[in-house]
Amino acid sequence: MFKQTQNIWKSVLRPLTMLTLFLAAGAIVQSSPGQQKKLIAIIVPSPENPFFKAEADAAEAKAKALGYETLVLVHNDDPVKQDQLFDTAIARKAAAIILDNAGADATIAAVKKAKDAGIPSFLIDREINATGSAVAQLVSNNYQGATLGAEEFAKLMGEEGDYVELIGKETDTNAGIRSKGYNDTLSQYPKLKKVAAQSANWNQAEAFQKMQTIIQQFPNIKGVIAGNDTMALGAYAALKGAGKGKVIVVGFDGSPDVAESIKAGEIKATVLQPVVHLSELAVDQADQYVKNGKAGQDEKQTIDCVLINPDNVAKYSAFGLKE
Repeated sequence: MFKQTQNIWKSVLRPLTMLTLFLAAGAIVQSSPGQQKKLIAIIVPSPENPFFKAEADAAEAKAKALGYETLVLVHNDDPVKQDQLFDTAIARKAAAIILDNAGADATIAAVKKAKDAGIPSFLIDREINATGSAVAQLVSNNYQGATLGAEEFAKLMGEEGDYVELIGKETDTNAGIRSKGYNDTLSQYPKLKKVAAQSANWNQAEAFQKMQTIIQQFPNIKGVIAGNDTMALGAYAALKGAGKGKVIVVGFDGSPDVAESIKAGEIKATVLQPVVHLSELAVDQADQYVKNGKAGQDEKQTIDCVLINPDNVAKYSAFGLKE
């Protein structure tokens, strides 16, 4: 009797046990990370600058189109805040980080920290002063772009006259590269004289204020060449306010505001960085790395810039040129 009862319970419990194990396995499958959308963290400077907003928007849209969740974070060019955002990305177990960094030297440790945590970083727009920590560093060919802008500036200036250079943030590698491109080119024109060069830290308000002071010191300047469009807009506003709206101003980035200014006959030219293409390319490479564990390309990658002036500005569209 006891054995019969035992056998009955075994016959009942065995399928229940199997069912329990099956359901548990199903729960494991359902909660497996492979069944959930992976996360791509996108860390950029202030989106108040339309250039940075465009790169963040493009990266986010591309990541979502490829089936990822996204986390867009802003460091405002503060390396300490950037480091905290990397901690957030690591804690969230991001599959990859897309980054426009807050300093060529200050960012190295953060990128290495992510790598040590198994999270690959794909840098856009700005390089860091190290190799081997990021999987990719995709930037515009800033030197090539600067020579384009400087040649156009020299032509607009009639190859002579006093001019001013507004330089970007000194900790940003791009600021130095662009300035070198400008100077290497403009130094070939002996009748062009640079009377002032100041950093306005990529900032429109700072460029406006510094331009006001420069105008008082050098009232007869003929041109201003700026390291980015934001500073070009600030400089032009100061010049226009001082009744000097005919002073030649050339920028760099290819922002929508400067494209409209060129159409209005104010700022004369800018150099277009293909930022949307760079952002989408970085996300594509991140996706391939997440899937295959291989880079598939060189770490350092550059894409050439394009001059925007009255001849082609009608084809301009959101940091790009229509075919």
